[in-house]
Amino acid sequence: MRVAVLGAGAIGAYVGAGLHRAGVEVHLIARGAHLQAIKASGLKVLSPRGDFEVHPYATDNPEEVGPVDHVFLGLKANQYAAAGPMVKPLLHDTTTLITAQNGIPYWYFHGLPGPYEGHRIESVDPGGAVSKALPVHRAVGCVVYAATEIEQPGVIRHLEGTRFSIGEPDGSMSVRCKEFSDAMIAGGLKCPVEADLRNDIWIKLMGNIAFNPISALSRATMASICRHDETRELVVRMMTETLEVAASLGCHPKMSVERRLAGAEKAGEHKTSTLQDLEKGKPLELDVIIKAVVELADLTGVKVPTLRTIGAVADLLNEQLTAA
Repeated sequence: MRVAVLGAGAIGAYVGAGLHRAGVEVHLIARGAHLQAIKASGLKVLSPRGDFEVHPYATDNPEEVGPVDHVFLGLKANQYAAAGPMVKPLLHDTTTLITAQNGIPYWYFHGLPGPYEGHRIESVDPGGAVSKALPVHRAVGCVVYAATEIEQPGVIRHLEGTRFSIGEPDGSMSVRCKEFSDAMIAGGLKCPVEADLRNDIWIKLMGNIAFNPISALSRATMASICRHDETRELVVRMMTETLEVAASLGCHPKMSVERRLAGAEKAGEHKTSTLQDLEKGKPLELDVIIKAVVELADLTGVKVPTLRTIGAVADLLNEQLTAA
C-alpha cells in the first residue's frame, strides 16, 4: 500500500510516522527546514507512549511520488481549494482522500439522504472550488483526536491522543476505509471506522466552535477561558446553539455540554490551533468552524445569536490578519 501525506506538519508527519512503522510505503510532502531535516536525518517522534524514529520518503514535489492508494490531507481546511495541483499527480482511478480537518467538511451533505442531500455549503466550499480540487467521491472523513506539535524541524512531539476516526460520507463500511484503518492500527494508532462520522464531527466541533475563536480574540488558553465565569458561560451558550443546529440536521451527538466542557478544561494551559496560527500571523481556520455552522443555521431556521456575534468579530480579526 502506498500513502502520501500532503501537508506533513505536526499531525500529518505523526500519521506518516505511524504508517511507516507499520510497513506502509509512505511519502511525506513537506517543505522548508522541516523537509530538509527529514531528508537528512529521518523523522523523530517523541511521545509518552515511547519515542521512535523512521526514515520515510520525503519531498516537496508530488510529481516525484506519483499515484498512491491513499492521500492523507494534513492541510488546514482553508488550504483545500488551492490543493488541486498538488493532489492531481497523486491520483489513480481509486485513490482515496483522507480529509483530516476541523469543522464542517465540504462533503457533509454528500451521500446524506434527506432534504439537503448534495447541498453545497458556500462558506466551506466557495463556488465549488474545494469539491473541484478534491472530488467528493474520493473523500473519506477523518476526525482527529490527537495533539502534536513540531518541536523542531524533523521532530514531532506527541502530546496526547492517538484516535483518528474515519468514515464514508454515505455511512458504508467500505474496503478502502478498512484498509486504511488496519494500517493505522498496525502503526500503533487508533482508527475506528464509524458508520456515522457526523456524530464525531459535531462532538469535536462543540469545543472548536467556542474555544478557537474566543482564544484568538482573548489570547487565552483553554483553562483560562474555563476559569473565567463570563467566558465559561459564553462557551456553554455557543455549544448549546451548536447542538441545536446539529439536531435540525438530524444529528444528535451523545455528548452533553457539561461533559464536553469538562473534557476541554482538562487540556489545561493549552493554546488552540487558532491561537497558535494567530501568533504566527497565519490565516485563521474559522470559516469551516463557525461561519459554516451559522450558514447551516440559516439553512434550517435555527437562531444562533451568540455564534453569529462571535463569528462576526472573529471574521473581522481574520480579515485584518490577512490584509496585514
